[in-house]
Amino acid sequence: MRREAALARAAAVRLRFGRLLRAWYRSHHRDLPWRRTRDPYRILVSELMLQQTQVARVALKYGTFLERFPTLDAVARARPARVMEAWSGLGYYARAKNLHRLARTVAATGRPAILPDDAAALRSLPGIGPYTAGAVASFAFEQREALVDTNVARVVRRVIAPELDTTRGSDRQTVWAVARALLPRTGRATYVHNQALMELGALICTARVRHCARCPVRPVCATVEGDRP
Repeated sequence: MRREAALARAAAVRLRFGRLLRAWYRSHHRDLPWRRTRDPYRILVSELMLQQTQVARVALKYGTFLERFPTLDAVARARPARVMEAWSGLGYYARAKNLHRLARTVAATGRPAILPDDAAALRSLPGIGPYTAGAVASFAFEQREALVDTNVARVVRRVIAPELDTTRGSDRQTVWAVARALLPRTGRATYVHNQALMELGALICTARVRHCARCPVRPVCATVEGDRP
């Protein structure tokens, strides 16, 4: 029942929500280096780095890592220790190991190491889950794919379905369904939409503080300031 109600509300506010969100993003987004590229490898590197690591720290390491490993082929040819060394300072080294495994998996096809543009194919690669697959498909290839990280889940829940409990598996699945229901009609608009959702959760609809007075989607938000967590 909660899933049906959430999807119905998403359908009712989708167009206005999207217009408000994307207009805000165009005027307020941060200029981050990985937002200046559509190269799938570079976007993949940024998404892996940003998992469990602060944006400021990633911004310092992103460029130097890419100077050392400018392509997926370069990662595939390197020894694992070299990739770990370049990753130093970011922590959670399993991400670097997964990147190396992924690069060698793609390179083993005998063709140039090129990432697929399909989210399902991306999910079949080592270390790529639904979020990372959606991010690469959306940001590199302008595919109409949803992505849900912690920030997006918080925004979607607060705006559309505050009754959901994202610690429950079924409710997490509902958040993904709502995120898909909120997508604009084209992949090009989806690129901005997904970036904007993440930015809203990072800057305005944060875990600690809800800056509701500055929120661009407040007119369609189901969470009234002070009434819900």
